[in-house]
Amino acid sequence: MSQYPAAIVYGQPLPELAPPPPGAVQVSPLIPGAAVLEDIAPGSLEAAVVAAPPGTLERRYVLALALRALAPGESLIALAPKEKGGSRLGKELAAFGCAVHETGQRHQRICRSKRPADPEGAETAIGAAIEAAIEAGRPRIAEGLGLWTQPGVFSWDRPDPGSLLLIQALPALAGRGADLGCGVGLLSRAVLANAGVTELALVDLDRRAVECARRNVLDPRASFHWWDVRTGPELSGLDFVVMNPPFHDGGAEDRSLGQAFIRRAHGMLKPGGGLWLVANRHLPYEGVLAELFGKAALKAEGAGFKVYEARK
Repeated sequence: MSQYPAAIVYGQPLPELAPPPPGAVQVSPLIPGAAVLEDIAPGSLEAAVVAAPPGTLERRYVLALALRALAPGESLIALAPKEKGGSRLGKELAAFGCAVHETGQRHQRICRSKRPADPEGAETAIGAAIEAAIEAGRPRIAEGLGLWTQPGVFSWDRPDPGSLLLIQALPALAGRGADLGCGVGLLSRAVLANAGVTELALVDLDRRAVECARRNVLDPRASFHWWDVRTGPELSGLDFVVMNPPFHDGGAEDRSLGQAFIRRAHGMLKPGGGLWLVANRHLPYEGVLAELFGKAALKAEGAGFKVYEARK
């Protein structure tokens, strides 16, 4: 029996538009516990359904990996909202040598295709296009960031200004802590510059971010966790939590995300423990901070961001 799945699904496509094949294995890096698309053997799949991500480099990387993993002639369905890459899906698949049948429904573009007979190997034009897309989407050290990163992770090619503002505002932290939504580890590196920090848990929903953080944070005090902060195992008894929480889910603004992070952070902290939080200025986190914490104070503002310290 093969160790590889017969079919995969990437992300969470609307089932009425593209139902996952029977027995399909999830391979999205944004779903903790999912299989790793990069690990699937070339030519081993019978079917793939891809909810294509919005970023161009990330989307082309995923499509190329899916095509490489499919056996010749086997089915690929890729779909995305029209305004988030869907309008380009057909052309991108055609550039990989695919004949594409494209339809539209529910504001999405749905492309049905099959793996070309010989998409492997850079010796052919089709193979070269696929390999080039995979190479462009791989992890790398970004010049503007100076850290290991990958297209698709948060602020993948430059430091996030909110995180920089938080780093500037942080005091000398000490004890056990966590970085919730750690990304590639920019904030964690600053925290671990404090000799008084004894442990730091780096937590992120994105497997790619966690893997990059492992390469960027080479410190024995650090531990790395591919978890959804909202539902994953809960840390406890922490002296501090730092975070730059997300406020988009599936591309749409969701203010409850940051509020959920704040609630989880409160549960992780010991009495007297501190939360350091940065957020876009327009996000209404003051209410949940006042509800949960005995003391919360605005510590810094700038570039459209605000930094809060809250004490349990």
